[in-house]
Amino acid sequence: MKVTYSQKSDAFSAAEEIKTTFSDLNPKAVLFFASSHYDPSGISSAMKKAFPDAMVIGCSTSGEIVSGKMLKSSVVAMALESDIISGITSEVINLREPQSVSSSIIKASKQFESSPLDLDPRQYVGMILIDGLSCAEEHIMDKIGDLVNIPVVGGSAGDDLAFHKTWVYLDGDVFENSAIFTLIKPACRFDIIKTQSFCMMNKKLVPTSVDEQTRKVLEFNDKPAVIAYAEAIGVNASDAGSQFMTHPVGLISEGEPFVRSPQRIEGESIVFYCQILKGVDLEVLKSSDIIADTRRIIEDKEKETGGIKGIVNFNCILRTLQLEQENKCDNYGQIFSKIPTIGFSTYGEEYIGHINQTATMLIFY
Repeated sequence: MKVTYSQKSDAFSAAEEIKTTFSDLNPKAVLFFASSHYDPSGISSAMKKAFPDAMVIGCSTSGEIVSGKMLKSSVVAMALESDIISGITSEVINLREPQSVSSSIIKASKQFESSPLDLDPRQYVGMILIDGLSCAEEHIMDKIGDLVNIPVVGGSAGDDLAFHKTWVYLDGDVFENSAIFTLIKPACRFDIIKTQSFCMMNKKLVPTSVDEQTRKVLEFNDKPAVIAYAEAIGVNASDAGSQFMTHPVGLISEGEPFVRSPQRIEGESIVFYCQILKGVDLEVLKSSDIIADTRRIIEDKEKETGGIKGIVNFNCILRTLQLEQENKCDNYGQIFSKIPTIGFSTYGEEYIGHINQTATMLIFY
């Protein structure tokens, strides 16, 4: 398994540099994540021309990760050969068409002569890259969860914090308002890691008035959302927005938080990066040490598996921003220095739904 990156500003030159690094390989698939600074059509077509015999899958980012480094304005790539994956197929989901999810999943399953529900979760894993500005992640993940029993992991594409347009890529083509669903049959063992760095404050916020479609909470605990949130973390309402990164909220399941991050204040309402459902108890969270938590979970997984062959890391942009504020990006990259790893800073993470301020990782071992 091999990973590499290029910081050449021209899409063709970047793809050629990656091709040169992978010249001794015969990959079944090439996975790449590219800064939105690259022209979408240019980088997608260049990567496919570099690897015409491989399935080439990717998306735009808000920062890239490769073994030992966190990068900006780059392309990172992973070559997947037959000792890592025995089979792979990808389908485009059109987020504007309600039936597109089921038809795409059925089509992908047929490539393995199976129906979606008959896919064995011990033999198959799904990966999804989705338009990060679509606000469709919850619906898509719920629908996929109804269709298959296999684990599905992924991330929402970014655009370097412009919040204008994001793209997903498949075999030289470019798609907006879409998702790429990839069904993988690994040739080795695999697992999924979900890690977030928060502790619970034992304070609850119950959304009592919400607009699910816009991800807006109007009220918590029957009070204006901003007022209730500020009271819960012990600050003035005027300072609430400055606490969003370090004090998100979490839906707690079996003692594990599934994070929902506040994005911005609108009047006395709070808009979130993730859908909030009315009446569901949420726990107020407080940030802890991303470096220590991530290092521990990777080290524990290496001991458990006997050694990790490769990692695809979907790391929330809010985690990246926190690492930048704390000047710890180099420390984070170094956690993966001895493991073939690529990843990107996402606009949301996918695993048993849509979550925030989390890293979800697909590992091969």
